[in-house]
Amino acid sequence: MSETKRERFVRIAENRTNKILDTLRLLANCANKTNYEYNDEDIKQIFAAIDKEVKSTKNAFLGIDYKEERFSLKDKK
Repeated sequence: MSETKRERFVRIAENRTNKILDTLRLLANCANKTNYEYNDEDIKQIFAAIDKEVKSTKNAFLGIDYKEERFSLKDKK
């Protein structure tokens, strides 16, 4: 029996969403100040990038242009 478009969407969307959630949980491990050094600006940049990508992805589902960008922490010294 062939998978319907809906069944395929559910299977793939669930898998990809769970991967994103797992990766966010891994990112939370970086909050451990015993192992890592970061500042408020780093946190601001990380979550601005995440928020921007969430908005872009949501826009893709709404039929609005989607733009992919890579993230990099930028030291402002």
